[in-house]
Amino acid sequence: MKTVGLIGGMSWESTIPYYRIINEIVKEKLGGLHSAQIILYSVEFDEIEKCQSSGQWDKSGEILGNAAKKLELAGADFILICTNTMHKVAPQIQSMISVPVVHIADATADELEKDNISKVALLGTKYTMTQDFYRSKLTDRGLEVVIPDEDDIELVNEVIFKELCVGIINKDSERRFCDIISKLKEKGAQAVILGCTEIGLLVNAESSSLPVYDTTVIHATKAAQLLLE
Repeated sequence: MKTVGLIGGMSWESTIPYYRIINEIVKEKLGGLHSAQIILYSVEFDEIEKCQSSGQWDKSGEILGNAAKKLELAGADFILICTNTMHKVAPQIQSMISVPVVHIADATADELEKDNISKVALLGTKYTMTQDFYRSKLTDRGLEVVIPDEDDIELVNEVIFKELCVGIINKDSERRFCDIISKLKEKGAQAVILGCTEIGLLVNAESSSLPVYDTTVIHATKAAQLLLE
């Protein structure tokens, strides 16, 4: 079995499902007492968020790149960044290590292609929804991406940072997210990407009016598959 290195803690609330999903898949595939070989480096999220909000992306990339280097030295065969937003600095992190970074948007695009989805809604932090670093990974694969309007972008971002990242699951926020998804469906979206690793804590396939592509589940599943290759 290979070894996966996880850069987690952004937030730690959404890192827990990565550990659980990867181990569940390995147990299912191999049976018995088998579990996954995982090395976790959990960063201090407050430091990373301050870099985000102040636009110090290079500094955050240096922090995560150094974490990746430590994971590589510890024996990781490949790296997962357990957050969508910080894939903005994935090229910087990749430049600091020799093992591959498995990009969350590539893994998600693979699943959308399998299901013949051509137009998809994207929810995430305001950085993920409005900047090109993530959306271009999807559009380069021929996908059309639709995002909420400006007010809804601010709402989604606020719920992520003020509620989900600190473990607050609010039924009213769930309803408002589902209303936003319904509006994106009216714009022609065939499915919705939960493009923040915390959103799956709030929205699921049962509550959404569109088929859900939970990036946490997709990314963790890809890691388990690579472990077992």
